[in-house]
Amino acid sequence: MPTDFTLKQPHAVALDLGPLQPLMADLTISDILVNGTDSVYVERGGRLELTDIRFDSEAELMRVIERIVSYVGRRVDEHSPLVDARLPDGSRVNAAVPPVAVDGPILSIRRFGRHLTPEDLLANATLTREMLQVLKACVQMRLNILVSGGTGSGKTTLLNALSSFIPASERILTIEDAAELRLQQRHVVRLETKPVTSSSDEAIGIRELVVNALRMRPDRIVVGEVRAAEALDMLQAMNTGHDGSLSTIHANSPRDAFSRLEVMVGMANPNLGVKNIRQQTTSALNLVVHVARFSDGSRKVTHITECLGMEGDVVMLQDVFTFEKAGLTADGRVTGRFRGIGLRPKFYDKLKNCGLDLPLSIFSTVTPVG
Repeated sequence: MPTDFTLKQPHAVALDLGPLQPLMADLTISDILVNGTDSVYVERGGRLELTDIRFDSEAELMRVIERIVSYVGRRVDEHSPLVDARLPDGSRVNAAVPPVAVDGPILSIRRFGRHLTPEDLLANATLTREMLQVLKACVQMRLNILVSGGTGSGKTTLLNALSSFIPASERILTIEDAAELRLQQRHVVRLETKPVTSSSDEAIGIRELVVNALRMRPDRIVVGEVRAAEALDMLQAMNTGHDGSLSTIHANSPRDAFSRLEVMVGMANPNLGVKNIRQQTTSALNLVVHVARFSDGSRKVTHITECLGMEGDVVMLQDVFTFEKAGLTADGRVTGRFRGIGLRPKFYDKLKNCGLDLPLSIFSTVTPVG
């Protein structure tokens, strides 16, 4: 299991990364993927590109990896061949060396991009202004929102944007495996998991941090990602007065997000029946916002879906907005339309009671893309 360390030195991002230094200086690059000495890829604009960057030898690549790891006072070798690290700018570094890396050392750097504002998401056609208005109102009226999507789909970016709508007067606690969220409010308390770093050390995971956060007088709890048994504690927090919580989950659709939560809660307490788990989940969560990455590298909110509760043993979900893909342009760009379903959502009355009076016509808008 990889160990996760934080690089705390203020100048760690300036350390010499050899042939990778020009790539680190290029702000258009989101990922740097080193698959050995003569295969270095980058992701730019959502697409992978093979670069002409080369290392002279495996020894040179190992020196770069060791330089990174030395900042956390650890080693990387055949006895400790997997390492996770986080640069001060939020960039994530993962290294795998022999014997687990069959063809030589592998290095992956996920860059921490600039903070995208809601206006940036509009400019990128990630969603429409009407969708953004609805999501802003939902955050302000303290609905519990889950952002779902696949790897690299932009879940954390969207969560950051949604968190900007939380009033500055509220105390916000963020809980993450690696601190990537960059909330703009002043009263933000950031908690990060602690891995095992020695045989006498104890790990502190997301679940322990969620439980502890409830004792820290939060107005909002933002969990970077739910992956396992902490899902139960998060749902219980939402069901016991900590409304307005935000989190993300890996899932292929809004319904899949509920199914994955069901499995995670079952991991935390195997004695809970399926119906009880679904009741807890549906009473806690109000909205799922699903984001997907398309073949052209663009990210779009494909579903804003409301949870209506249960009918018998079935979780009832209703789309509020969707993105319908129509095809590709000659240069490979995705075309389609964002569409409001046209139904009055269940949360609309609560929205009006909070003084957020959006016109019903907003739920019927259609916006072409491409």
